[in-house]
Amino acid sequence: MADKLRLMTVHAHPDDESSKGAATTARYVAEGHEVMVVTCTGGEAGSILNPAMDRPEVIENLTEVRRAEMAEAAKILGVQHRWLGFVDSGLPEGDPPPPLPEDVFATVPIEVSTRELVKVMREFRPHVVITYDENGGYPHPDHIRCHEVSVAAFDAAGDPDLFHDAGEPWQPLKLYYSHGFSRKRMQLFHEALLANDMDSPYGEWLAKWDSTRPDPDERVTTRVECGGYFEQRDDALRAHATQIDPTSRWFAVPLDIQRELWPTEDYELVRSLVDTTLPEDDLFSGVQEKVCA
Repeated sequence: MADKLRLMTVHAHPDDESSKGAATTARYVAEGHEVMVVTCTGGEAGSILNPAMDRPEVIENLTEVRRAEMAEAAKILGVQHRWLGFVDSGLPEGDPPPPLPEDVFATVPIEVSTRELVKVMREFRPHVVITYDENGGYPHPDHIRCHEVSVAAFDAAGDPDLFHDAGEPWQPLKLYYSHGFSRKRMQLFHEALLANDMDSPYGEWLAKWDSTRPDPDERVTTRVECGGYFEQRDDALRAHATQIDPTSRWFAVPLDIQRELWPTEDYELVRSLVDTTLPEDDLFSGVQEKVCA
C-alpha cells in the first residue's frame, strides 16, 4: 500500500458529503488513506424532503436529528468529520429574493469563516482538498460561500503571515472542484432506463436544460474509478433520512447500469503544487512522489 495520504472535502450542509463524491472518499478510506469531511453549517434551515420523516418530533428536534444523521453517514463512509460551526443561510425565495439573515454562513465576514477552516486544515494537514466550483454546484448561497471560503483557506493555510493563532502553517498540494450534475451523464442514464423498459425521472429535467449552459463535464480533468463503493455511497445518502426520500430519483438507476455507463466520480483540478499529467484517474497523482521525495 502507498504511504498514507490525507484528503479533505469541504461541504455546505450535512448530506452534501454523501451526494457529492461519497464513493471517492469511501474508496480512499478503503485504500488506507485518511479522509476528513468538513461541514460548514448544521443544515438547520433545510426542509424535510422525505415524507416519512415529516413528523412533529423530528421537526421540533431537527438540528439534533441532522447531527445524528451526519454521524451515521460518516460512520458508513469511514471518514473523519468536523463541523465548522456556522448557521445554515437557507435558500431565499421570491422575486426579488429577500435578504439573508444576519450571522448566517453566507453573511458572516469571509475572513471569520476562512480562519475557522484554516484551523482545521492546519490541524488535519490535508494533501488534497475538494470543494465546489464558483457556482457552488448550484446557486445556494451557502454553496457559493463554501467555494469562496475553501479557496481562500487553501491559499492561506500555508502562509505564516496569515492567521497566526490558527496553528502551524500547512500547505495543501492540490485543490479540486467536484462536478456531479452532468447533462451527458444524465442523458446516458435516461436512455439506459428507457432501453430497459424502466421509468426515467430525467426526461423533464433534460427537456428543461438550458442549452446555453455549458455541461460541467466539459471541465472535468480527473475521473476517479469508484463503482465498487456505490453501495456505501447510497447507504450514506439514505442515512440523511430527513433530506433523502429512498424512493426518489437518487436511486432510480440500478447500480449495475451505473457501473457500466459511468463508474467514476469526476473532478476539476484547479490548483496543483505537484507535477501531474492530465487527464488523471487519481486525486493523489503527483502527491505520493512529492511527499516521499
